[in-house]
Amino acid sequence: MATGNECRAKVLVLDADGERAADLGRRLDFLDYDPVIIGADAGTVVADSLAVVFGEAGGNDTIGEMARRLRARNAGLPFLCLADDAGLASGPNWALESPLRRSQLQRLLQRAERYRGKDRRHRITGRSHPIRNVRRLIEQVADFDTSVLITGESGTGKELVARTIHDLSDRAEQAFVPVNCGAIPAELLESELFGHEKGAFTGAISSRRGRFELAEGGTLFLDEIGDMSLDMQVKLLRVLQERTFERIGSNRMQACNVRIVAATHVDVRQAVERGEFREDLFYRLNVFPIEMPPLYKRVADLPLLLDELFVSQAGVKKGRRRLDADATAALARYRWPGNVRELSNLVERLAIMKPDGTIGLEDLPARYRTSKSPVAMTNSDCANTRISEAGLKDHLQCLEQQLIREAMAATNGVVAQAARLLSMRRTTLVEKIGKYRIH
Repeated sequence: MATGNECRAKVLVLDADGERAADLGRRLDFLDYDPVIIGADAGTVVADSLAVVFGEAGGNDTIGEMARRLRARNAGLPFLCLADDAGLASGPNWALESPLRRSQLQRLLQRAERYRGKDRRHRITGRSHPIRNVRRLIEQVADFDTSVLITGESGTGKELVARTIHDLSDRAEQAFVPVNCGAIPAELLESELFGHEKGAFTGAISSRRGRFELAEGGTLFLDEIGDMSLDMQVKLLRVLQERTFERIGSNRMQACNVRIVAATHVDVRQAVERGEFREDLFYRLNVFPIEMPPLYKRVADLPLLLDELFVSQAGVKKGRRRLDADATAALARYRWPGNVRELSNLVERLAIMKPDGTIGLEDLPARYRTSKSPVAMTNSDCANTRISEAGLKDHLQCLEQQLIREAMAATNGVVAQAARLLSMRRTTLVEKIGKYRIH
């Protein structure tokens, strides 16, 4: 146990009920955290805080606004919410059950310690509905050893999802070991995964540990699992079923304690139907599926992604860059076949070509300036409405509502910024918000 508060992690307590706030403080103190019941201004205690235990706004506008200000100032500060989340913007919002259980409170605080201790520069960025759903699934599965299958187009950030699952899990202090199954020749993949003994084959001049041994106690990320040969799939299935393996050239079985997270851009169900992927392995991996949406289905996240990529790639010290309304609208219309990876490459190019100032439409490469792809391709129910079931006018209005909601969410409800993102006048957007009764 720590002997003083200076040795303990600071946890903020925010609750409209003073008696419950005091009780939360006592519980945190018992768990060896430094509780800080915050008042009207929490600005001085946010920077080095581990998390916020948010009891309830309880209709108190001041408490609700304080919670939203805390989230706005530090998007990466975890909120442990006992009741409602007071309309918090997306971020690490983790639900506490009522009545409060000490074991759950302790587990989530330990998760917050892992979360805050990791490098958050490459976190999953965005506030769109598809990305909020991905984050929710990650937080649900992180504490379990369940196998996860991440699907999505190339460049969407599937490895980032896998790393986030690992970072939030109990295995976070152990190794995260990625292996690209599609980049390694089939005849070498077995040695890469399971290792080999000296002399096991020509060229094996020494013994070598495989990725399963390197990932012991941690997470093994099998990227592009859909490209794995059928022979190798059989061997992987055996390891997953028996939790044992042997190096090539050895007859000694080794137990393994490894969590498997796999990813693929292939439609595995169709591959199973074609006989290219084993059905039993698919069900073994697909215990908890997560689909990473393509960038064109989360276009409302574009401003946040651009800001983060400019900071992480170009560096804050080189000056803040931003895109004007025309350039942003052009990128929003683009289809993004390369997804976030393509966006990252574009940002790197723009940072070199335009080291300072505002980036305009004329600064974009030609294919981004001339794109006619509709921004309306989003992950909404509206986008999936069959034209035959509704008139064209109703269909377009449904898509328009969804775009406005996404833009408002991406800009924290700032109408002027949302109007720039949508490339329309502010007064026009205000009229449409009133027309569609968007809150």
